[in-house]
Amino acid sequence: MVISSTQNISADQRQFNHIKTSDSANKIKRLRHNGQIQIYQSSYRGSYATIIRDSLRNAALGRKVLLAQPMKGGVKQGISNPIRLCGNLLWIRPETSPEQNNNPNTINSESISISMKNSISELWEFCKNQLLSGEQDQVILDEIFRPIELGIIPEDDLISTLDNRFLSGDVILTGTSIPKKFLLMADQFTELRS
Repeated sequence: MVISSTQNISADQRQFNHIKTSDSANKIKRLRHNGQIQIYQSSYRGSYATIIRDSLRNAALGRKVLLAQPMKGGVKQGISNPIRLCGNLLWIRPETSPEQNNNPNTINSESISISMKNSISELWEFCKNQLLSGEQDQVILDEIFRPIELGIIPEDDLISTLDNRFLSGDVILTGTSIPKKFLLMADQFTELRS
């Protein structure tokens, strides 16, 4: 049993109890994030099976995981119809996706309908709220740089959201072409090769 009292503190240590600080120094600064930003780049799309596998494993171990795939489609999920896996993995895709009507390699900003852009924007707003609220232990934004490249998600909005996130876990971003601004923000960068 350990008993502590001021009698056990040396005179030098007691001096620290009486130090006065200014009001600004007394404010407690809230740490908004301590998780890492991890970026995975590959020269071809669909090469992130290991990341998705790891997200399933994390969910099975009890972590709350969000897996968002803004450029994937075909299953009519949308934010109102997400899929839950392992009880803790929330998997969302846009309600309508560019891939439903186009070859993924030929998608450009002119070939995407307004409803598709709105669906991707709606998914991004949901993801942004999750990053800022801290409800998830891990957030994976699969191929997030493609909607930025197409002008659907503003680059500055993603940067601001990453800077202001409230998340103790990691944010994982994947893509085939990573803007330099994001490489500078990353705690870890991995290039996947075939």
